[in-house]
Amino acid sequence: MSTARMRLASGSALLLCSFAMGQAALAQDGLNDEVFDLGTVVLTAEEQIKQALGTSTVTEGDIERLPVVNDVAEIIRKMPGVNLSGTSSTGQRGNQRQVDIRGMGPENVLILIDGKPVLSRMSVKQGRSSERDSRGDTNWVPPEMIDSIEVIRGPAAARYGSGAAGGVINIVTKAPDEDFLQVGTSFDSPQSDDEGMTQRYNLLWAKRLNDEVALRFSANYNKTDADSYDINESEIECTTEADGTESCTAAQAGTEGVVNRDYAVRLDWAPSAANQFNLELGYSRQGNIYAGDSQLGNGQFLNVDPESLVDDGTETNSMERRTVALTHIGSYGWGDTNSFVQFERTDNRRLSEGPAGRYEGSINSSDSYDKAVLTAVSGKSEAFVGHSIGGRAAELTMGVEVRYEELDLSGYNSFSSLVAEDGSIDTSDGDPLTSQMTVGLYVEDNIIWNDSLTLTPSLRFDHADTFGGTWSGGLNASYALNSAWTIKGGVAKAYKAPTVYQMAENYVYVSSGNGCPYPYYGDGPCYVMSNDDLEPETSINKEIGIQYQGSQGINATLTYFHNDYRNKIQSGVDQIATLSAYNARYDLYSDSRIFQWDNIPESEVSGLEGSFAWAFAPDFNLTVNGTYMLSSKQTLEIDGGTTSDGTAYGARTIEVPLSLVPKYTVNAALDWYVNDRFTLTPSLTHYGPTDAPKESGVTGYDNDDSDDDRDPYTLVNIGMNYRFGNGIDLKAGVTNAFDTQVLRSGSGAQTYNEPGRAFYLGVTKTF
Repeated sequence: MSTARMRLASGSALLLCSFAMGQAALAQDGLNDEVFDLGTVVLTAEEQIKQALGTSTVTEGDIERLPVVNDVAEIIRKMPGVNLSGTSSTGQRGNQRQVDIRGMGPENVLILIDGKPVLSRMSVKQGRSSERDSRGDTNWVPPEMIDSIEVIRGPAAARYGSGAAGGVINIVTKAPDEDFLQVGTSFDSPQSDDEGMTQRYNLLWAKRLNDEVALRFSANYNKTDADSYDINESEIECTTEADGTESCTAAQAGTEGVVNRDYAVRLDWAPSAANQFNLELGYSRQGNIYAGDSQLGNGQFLNVDPESLVDDGTETNSMERRTVALTHIGSYGWGDTNSFVQFERTDNRRLSEGPAGRYEGSINSSDSYDKAVLTAVSGKSEAFVGHSIGGRAAELTMGVEVRYEELDLSGYNSFSSLVAEDGSIDTSDGDPLTSQMTVGLYVEDNIIWNDSLTLTPSLRFDHADTFGGTWSGGLNASYALNSAWTIKGGVAKAYKAPTVYQMAENYVYVSSGNGCPYPYYGDGPCYVMSNDDLEPETSINKEIGIQYQGSQGINATLTYFHNDYRNKIQSGVDQIATLSAYNARYDLYSDSRIFQWDNIPESEVSGLEGSFAWAFAPDFNLTVNGTYMLSSKQTLEIDGGTTSDGTAYGARTIEVPLSLVPKYTVNAALDWYVNDRFTLTPSLTHYGPTDAPKESGVTGYDNDDSDDDRDPYTLVNIGMNYRFGNGIDLKAGVTNAFDTQVLRSGSGAQTYNEPGRAFYLGVTKTF
């Protein structure tokens, strides 16, 4: 029988299996011979922080009631502090929206599946502003296979190591606790012919083979068609020049489609009450259906006709993810353990793209492919030991975590190279393999200080073979004022290691001139190269708030958060050298400006989060949450310089947002349980205005479209669920009922499409 703690997927068989098995016999003897007085039951540090104000849980029931068209990010976005955004504030690849927590950007959100890291998106190259042509990592598990989703924000997320400075999304899959067979299908049909339809089919089978062994198999097929090529044509803006010629902006691409195929098999074995193992093998493939997008969104393509690719439903890139994972959970007389080791390989294959100039990031071939392979091995092992401090009950956690990443770019040819005339630099001969090994040791304690106060201190040290060592950790606290009111807060340091692309020797970006940083616009070429001396990004995350759990079924929270973000890594804006380098465009050597990936000293985000839940009648339940951003900025101090014509420019300081998120967001839902079988759920999300960046964090220049803010808008959904009582469940409804379609112009904050009205229908049969 699995306990709540056993179901928590956080541990690592890397060090554990031999240790745990060695303790099993001793532990079993102790259990047989003695009867223990459990005394005060103390949660582990992880269990305790999951009760912090910065933690929310999406339940299986939530997923059933609220529609998920394709990606569970659609429901995660409705949690406090969460939005969807592109991976940079430039708006490039703006329709590739991913989970963004507290405005820290998707790159600072760590995705876990059953507690194990998912790193597939790291196989996709980063542009100069860190944008990736990637859907992210929340779509590897279909919604029907999910038991719950844990959304962990702020100080509570720091315990999970690199990449969790913004927060953590832990997708918990259904365990094979009982025999069942479930098949399902769902459809989502937009009212507009310009938007893509979705169809999904899946199967989940679980079988207990005997008292010790259980098996689970899942399969899923999901297809979402791409938007029409001309969906955003109405957003084109034209101006007439003084000479009478007309100049028009380029039409921006809509949302690309995707075809998912997911298969997984899991074998659970519990040879004794003290030991449980599970072995899981998974294969997933995501292939896109092209919608016409490019890096710069300027409509410039070489050798291909993007409209033909869209009309033909062409797959221009695919991601294949393979995993093997072994987990062990132990429960002994001295304490518990939880461990795993996982192998993950992602093959990222895509049609070749232009490496620089106006064709940068634009597909330039219909049959030539590039391939990047990311191999990751991760493991974690934790031990939980009950003890006392000065007579106070406590639960100690000791853990070790290992993460190894290797990026193979030997099959990737759509990069520029930097070849100096004097031979000092030649990235064309760089090592195509880039790797990073990180080992972390941490200790946490959850201390029941008295009947009112619980303290959860933590300390962590990580060492990488690239940047060296870094300390993190913090303190979370909960103080009960009385039976209804509780003050909760915390402060913690989180970190993020440099990515393998930022350290890859043969990954070079070049601008012929228009993409050069201040003050060198039009005075290139400018190269951005790897940096093997990067420091890890760090963030001091703080939150404090109050929770009310009182009469009439009311549960309400209000939280203030503030993150001091340091050493953010992006393409540098300060020139480090000039040299004569080979210019492939003109087949000659020319003076070139050299930049590199660099740490940006200062950034910060702050805001307020609130939630309110009220079961105001036996058949009605109201939930409301909101987020208000007080600040989101990074400060860049840019050195001046002298251009080729001898003009000298002074230094300048600019502030740009960390990510493009609304000033405020409100989510609300009302569940009406009409009877035991029928539930009706109207819901809405209101997005406040999104300000356009005034300056570019990549070039340091003022933006011409800095006044093109995104106006507020509201999405209203109406859904229903009906259980027929014979294992058939029906869900149906309408999303964006008032057809508030938002189009993408690519100007200012107009960086993405919001789909209009759509109708959905889903049927599940459980045997």
